[in-house]
Amino acid sequence: MIIDGHVHISATEYGNVNVLLRQLDEVGIERAVCVPGGMIDVRQFSRIFSGKYQPDPNIPNHLVFAAIEEHADRFYGFVCVNPKEGAGAVEMLKDGLDRGCRGVKLAPMVHRFRFDDPTLDEIAAECGSRGFPVYTHVLPNPGTTTADYAALARRVPQTNFIIGHMGFGPADADAIELAQDLNNFYLETSLGNTLAIGDALAAAGAEKLIFGSEFPLSHPRVELEKIKLLDASSHEAILGGNICRLMKIQPK
Repeated sequence: MIIDGHVHISATEYGNVNVLLRQLDEVGIERAVCVPGGMIDVRQFSRIFSGKYQPDPNIPNHLVFAAIEEHADRFYGFVCVNPKEGAGAVEMLKDGLDRGCRGVKLAPMVHRFRFDDPTLDEIAAECGSRGFPVYTHVLPNPGTTTADYAALARRVPQTNFIIGHMGFGPADADAIELAQDLNNFYLETSLGNTLAIGDALAAAGAEKLIFGSEFPLSHPRVELEKIKLLDASSHEAILGGNICRLMKIQPK
Protein backbone atom coordinates (compact mmCIF):
# COMPACT_ATOMS: atom_id res chain seq x y z
CA MET A 1 0.00 0.00 0.00
CA ILE A 2 1.31 3.43 -0.96
CA ILE A 3 0.51 6.25 1.47
CA ASP A 4 1.05 9.90 0.63
CA GLY A 5 2.38 11.09 3.97
CA HIS A 6 1.60 14.80 3.60
CA VAL A 7 -1.29 16.49 1.81
CA HIS A 8 -3.20 19.69 2.56
CA ILE A 9 -6.95 19.83 2.06
CA SER A 10 -8.79 23.11 1.78
CA ALA A 11 -12.10 24.60 0.72
CA THR A 12 -10.60 25.76 -2.59
CA GLU A 13 -11.18 24.75 -6.18
CA TYR A 14 -7.60 23.50 -6.51
CA GLY A 15 -7.07 21.84 -3.11
CA ASN A 16 -10.33 20.18 -2.09
CA VAL A 17 -10.91 16.53 -1.29
CA ASN A 18 -12.34 15.67 -4.70
CA VAL A 19 -9.31 17.06 -6.52
CA LEU A 20 -7.02 15.16 -4.15
CA LEU A 21 -8.85 11.87 -4.66
CA ARG A 22 -8.66 12.30 -8.43
CA GLN A 23 -4.92 12.92 -8.35
CA LEU A 24 -4.28 10.01 -5.98
CA ASP A 25 -6.31 7.69 -8.22
CA GLU A 26 -4.42 8.85 -11.31
CA VAL A 27 -1.17 7.55 -9.87
CA GLY A 28 -2.43 4.57 -7.86
CA ILE A 29 -1.89 5.90 -4.33
CA GLU A 30 -4.29 4.17 -1.95
CA ARG A 31 -4.23 6.50 1.05
CA ALA A 32 -3.02 9.89 2.27
CA VAL A 33 -2.31 11.72 5.53
CA CYS A 34 -4.31 14.96 5.51
CA VAL A 35 -3.58 18.22 7.30
CA PRO A 36 -5.69 21.39 7.15
CA GLY A 37 -4.81 23.71 4.27
CA GLY A 38 -5.91 27.12 3.14
CA MET A 39 -4.27 29.14 5.91
CA ILE A 40 -1.73 30.07 3.24
CA ASP A 41 -2.61 30.46 -0.42
CA VAL A 42 0.17 28.25 -1.75
CA ARG A 43 0.09 30.12 -5.07
CA GLN A 44 1.32 33.23 -3.22
CA PHE A 45 4.34 31.90 -1.30
CA SER A 46 6.71 34.64 -2.46
CA ARG A 47 4.29 37.28 -1.22
CA ILE A 48 3.89 35.48 2.11
CA PHE A 49 7.66 35.43 2.58
CA SER A 50 7.97 39.11 1.65
CA GLY A 51 5.21 40.09 4.08
CA LYS A 52 2.94 41.46 1.36
CA TYR A 53 0.30 38.83 2.19
CA GLN A 54 -0.47 37.53 5.66
CA PRO A 55 -1.58 33.97 6.49
CA ASP A 56 -4.98 33.26 7.98
CA PRO A 57 -4.31 31.99 11.53
CA ASN A 58 -7.68 30.24 11.79
CA ILE A 59 -7.20 26.48 11.56
CA PRO A 60 -9.79 24.55 9.48
CA ASN A 61 -9.38 21.24 11.30
CA HIS A 62 -13.01 20.52 10.51
CA LEU A 63 -11.97 19.74 6.93
CA VAL A 64 -9.65 16.99 8.16
CA PHE A 65 -12.24 15.63 10.57
CA ALA A 66 -14.80 15.43 7.75
CA ALA A 67 -12.32 13.81 5.35
CA ILE A 68 -11.27 11.02 7.70
CA GLU A 69 -14.90 10.36 8.61
CA GLU A 70 -16.34 10.41 5.10
CA HIS A 71 -13.37 8.67 3.44
CA ALA A 72 -12.09 6.42 6.20
CA ASP A 73 -10.84 3.97 3.60
CA ARG A 74 -8.59 6.61 2.00
CA PHE A 75 -7.50 9.19 4.55
CA TYR A 76 -5.71 9.55 7.86
CA GLY A 77 -5.46 12.92 9.59
CA PHE A 78 -3.12 15.12 11.61
CA VAL A 79 -4.72 17.85 13.71
CA CYS A 80 -3.13 21.31 13.53
CA VAL A 81 -2.69 23.47 16.64
CA ASN A 82 -1.26 26.89 17.47
CA PRO A 83 1.17 26.58 20.42
CA LYS A 84 0.69 30.26 21.24
CA GLU A 85 -2.78 29.35 22.50
CA GLY A 86 -1.23 27.49 25.43
CA ALA A 87 -3.68 25.21 27.22
CA GLY A 88 -6.16 25.79 24.41
CA ALA A 89 -3.73 24.24 21.95
CA VAL A 90 -3.33 21.16 24.14
CA GLU A 91 -7.10 20.79 24.36
CA MET A 92 -7.40 21.20 20.58
CA LEU A 93 -4.79 18.47 20.17
CA LYS A 94 -6.62 16.09 22.49
CA ASP A 95 -9.91 16.76 20.72
CA GLY A 96 -8.34 16.07 17.34
CA LEU A 97 -6.77 12.82 18.48
CA ASP A 98 -10.05 11.76 20.07
CA ARG A 99 -11.72 12.41 16.69
CA GLY A 100 -9.39 9.96 14.99
CA CYS A 101 -6.33 11.99 14.02
CA ARG A 102 -3.03 10.16 14.37
CA GLY A 103 -0.55 13.01 14.83
CA VAL A 104 -0.16 16.77 15.13
CA LYS A 105 0.78 19.30 12.44
CA LEU A 106 2.54 22.56 13.35
CA ALA A 107 2.60 25.65 11.14
CA PRO A 108 5.36 28.07 12.21
CA MET A 109 4.96 30.21 9.09
CA VAL A 110 1.33 30.83 10.01
CA HIS A 111 1.41 31.06 13.80
CA ARG A 112 4.88 32.56 14.34
CA PHE A 113 5.83 30.47 17.38
CA ARG A 114 9.23 29.16 18.44
CA PHE A 115 10.14 25.52 19.00
CA ASP A 116 11.32 26.37 22.52
CA ASP A 117 7.80 27.43 23.52
CA PRO A 118 7.06 25.35 26.68
CA THR A 119 3.61 24.48 25.35
CA LEU A 120 5.27 22.54 22.55
CA ASP A 121 6.89 20.18 25.03
CA GLU A 122 3.44 19.42 26.43
CA ILE A 123 1.96 19.00 22.96
CA ALA A 124 4.76 16.67 21.89
CA ALA A 125 4.55 14.65 25.11
CA GLU A 126 0.78 14.22 24.73
CA CYS A 127 1.22 13.08 21.15
CA GLY A 128 3.95 10.66 22.14
CA SER A 129 1.92 9.26 25.02
CA ARG A 130 -0.62 8.10 22.43
CA GLY A 131 2.08 6.76 20.13
CA PHE A 132 1.67 9.42 17.43
CA PRO A 133 4.20 11.76 15.73
CA VAL A 134 4.72 15.52 15.48
CA TYR A 135 5.08 17.04 11.98
CA THR A 136 6.33 20.50 11.05
CA HIS A 137 8.26 22.43 8.46
CA VAL A 138 11.10 24.71 9.55
CA LEU A 139 12.18 28.26 8.74
CA PRO A 140 15.53 30.08 8.65
CA ASN A 141 14.44 32.30 11.55
CA PRO A 142 15.73 32.10 15.14
CA GLY A 143 13.60 29.64 17.09
CA THR A 144 12.23 27.79 14.06
CA THR A 145 15.34 26.31 12.44
CA THR A 146 16.21 22.68 11.88
CA ALA A 147 18.46 22.79 14.95
CA ASP A 148 15.65 24.28 17.06
CA TYR A 149 13.29 21.49 16.00
CA ALA A 150 15.93 18.88 16.77
CA ALA A 151 16.30 20.39 20.24
CA LEU A 152 12.59 19.75 20.79
CA ALA A 153 13.05 16.16 19.62
CA ARG A 154 15.85 15.73 22.13
CA ARG A 155 13.74 17.21 24.95
CA VAL A 156 10.87 14.80 24.26
CA PRO A 157 12.66 11.59 23.23
CA GLN A 158 9.59 9.38 23.67
CA THR A 159 7.88 11.13 20.73
CA ASN A 160 8.68 10.76 17.04
CA PHE A 161 9.26 13.94 15.01
CA ILE A 162 8.89 14.41 11.25
CA ILE A 163 10.54 17.34 9.50
CA GLY A 164 8.70 18.33 6.35
CA HIS A 165 10.27 18.81 2.93
CA MET A 166 13.62 17.35 4.01
CA GLY A 167 14.22 20.44 6.15
CA PHE A 168 14.88 23.92 4.83
CA GLY A 169 16.08 24.88 1.36
CA PRO A 170 17.22 22.75 -1.53
CA ALA A 171 19.41 20.46 0.60
CA ASP A 172 19.34 20.60 4.40
CA ALA A 173 22.50 18.69 5.34
CA ASP A 174 21.79 19.26 9.04
CA ALA A 175 18.39 17.57 8.75
CA ILE A 176 19.94 14.56 7.05
CA GLU A 177 22.60 14.24 9.75
CA LEU A 178 19.99 14.58 12.49
CA ALA A 179 17.89 11.81 10.93
CA GLN A 180 21.01 9.68 11.05
CA ASP A 181 21.85 10.59 14.66
CA LEU A 182 18.45 10.80 16.41
CA ASN A 183 16.28 7.71 16.72
CA ASN A 184 13.09 9.81 16.81
CA PHE A 185 13.80 12.16 13.88
CA TYR A 186 12.38 11.49 10.39
CA LEU A 187 12.49 13.19 6.98
CA GLU A 188 9.40 13.73 4.82
CA THR A 189 10.34 13.98 1.17
CA SER A 190 7.82 16.36 -0.45
CA LEU A 191 9.47 19.14 -2.49
CA GLY A 192 12.88 17.63 -1.71
CA ASN A 193 15.28 17.36 -4.61
CA THR A 194 16.50 14.02 -5.90
CA LEU A 195 20.11 14.59 -4.85
CA ALA A 196 19.17 15.32 -1.23
CA ILE A 197 16.73 12.40 -1.05
CA GLY A 198 19.43 10.07 -2.34
CA ASP A 199 21.93 11.44 0.16
CA ALA A 200 19.41 10.98 2.97
CA LEU A 201 18.78 7.38 1.97
CA ALA A 202 22.50 6.64 1.93
CA ALA A 203 23.17 8.36 5.26
CA ALA A 204 20.10 7.63 7.38
CA GLY A 205 18.60 4.58 5.69
CA ALA A 206 15.20 3.87 4.20
CA GLU A 207 13.62 3.57 7.65
CA LYS A 208 14.02 7.33 8.18
CA LEU A 209 12.30 8.60 5.01
CA ILE A 210 8.58 9.20 4.50
CA PHE A 211 7.01 9.85 1.11
CA GLY A 212 4.81 12.94 0.87
CA SER A 213 3.51 15.09 -1.98
CA GLU A 214 2.58 18.48 -0.44
CA PHE A 215 -0.65 18.43 -2.45
CA PRO A 216 -1.89 20.79 -3.88
CA LEU A 217 1.42 22.63 -4.29
CA SER A 218 2.86 19.57 -6.01
CA HIS A 219 1.17 16.66 -7.74
CA PRO A 220 1.49 13.22 -6.10
CA ARG A 221 2.72 11.81 -9.42
CA VAL A 222 5.68 14.19 -9.48
CA GLU A 223 6.75 13.43 -5.92
CA LEU A 224 6.22 9.69 -6.30
CA GLU A 225 8.56 9.57 -9.29
CA LYS A 226 11.39 10.87 -7.08
CA ILE A 227 11.00 7.87 -4.79
CA LYS A 228 10.79 5.44 -7.68
CA LEU A 229 14.27 6.59 -8.74
CA LEU A 230 15.67 5.19 -5.49
CA ASP A 231 16.79 1.61 -5.01
CA ALA A 232 13.72 -0.61 -5.17
CA SER A 233 14.60 -2.25 -1.87
CA SER A 234 13.79 1.06 -0.11
CA HIS A 235 10.34 1.57 -1.63
CA GLU A 236 8.20 -0.44 0.78
CA ALA A 237 9.47 1.42 3.84
CA ILE A 238 9.44 4.91 2.32
CA LEU A 239 6.12 4.60 0.48
CA GLY A 240 4.08 3.41 3.43
CA GLY A 241 5.83 1.22 5.95
CA ASN A 242 7.45 4.00 7.95
CA ILE A 243 4.40 6.26 8.27
CA CYS A 244 2.27 3.25 9.20
CA ARG A 245 4.72 2.44 11.99
CA LEU A 246 4.71 6.04 13.27
CA MET A 247 0.91 6.22 13.21
CA LYS A 248 0.52 2.79 14.85
CA ILE A 249 -1.45 1.21 12.03
CA GLN A 250 -1.07 -2.06 10.16
CA PRO A 251 -0.14 -1.76 6.46
CA LYS A 252 -2.91 -3.14 4.24
